[in-house]
Amino acid sequence: MINTKVGDYMDLIRLKNVEKKYSNGVTAIYDLSLAIEKGSFTFVIGGSGSGKSTLIKMLYREEKPTRGQIIVGGLNVAKLRDRKVYKLRRKLGIVFQDYRLLQKQTVYENVAFALEVIGAPHDEIRKKVLIALEDVGLKNKIHNYPDQLSGGEQQRVAIARAIVNDPKLLLCDEPTGNLDPEKSMEIMKVLEDINKRRGTTIIMATHDKAIVDKMKKQVITLKDGRLVNFKMKGTYNDEAI
Repeated sequence: MINTKVGDYMDLIRLKNVEKKYSNGVTAIYDLSLAIEKGSFTFVIGGSGSGKSTLIKMLYREEKPTRGQIIVGGLNVAKLRDRKVYKLRRKLGIVFQDYRLLQKQTVYENVAFALEVIGAPHDEIRKKVLIALEDVGLKNKIHNYPDQLSGGEQQRVAIARAIVNDPKLLLCDEPTGNLDPEKSMEIMKVLEDINKRRGTTIIMATHDKAIVDKMKKQVITLKDGRLVNFKMKGTYNDEAI
């Protein structure tokens, strides 16, 4: 469920009166308040410059709000010191449009890296990596390198890396932007399965009308940095955008 009431104990994410103004004077987000419940799957849509990528970046603390409150998993992201950002990042997974894989590492090694950097034990790493790769349908590709995979397969590896530590929140910034329609829908099926089976809350910024219309998930619509619409089972509302 998405709502504009801030403070429900069921909420995983709460934003209250959030504004983001850049140093060049451009305001990307205006007075945004909303709450997103645990276990939901939410699209963030809008045209170019609508603020959807800025919103995603603020949620994982790539950007700081100019004012307002952002609570993610109990952490006040707006006031989080730089040296404490790792505490937030460990609570979530992030999937980007451009995969960001280590080209000289195998599929297994790319996914394992996310656990190695936090000092997880070897046995735990192996178990979790194999589970994550099975969840994205790539358990038979563990010894392959990124350049031996299709674009869709590389994005699956990126998703496996993002979920390997079983985060409660998965943020996806245009994850199908480099894929054709068929591969895009395959990625959406993977994400939907993760949402349902793992209970992972997913927030995905996208401009892909076909995906939003077919999936019929919760939809937040931004226009010129303002929240103009949200629906429980929405479609890509061209008129609102």
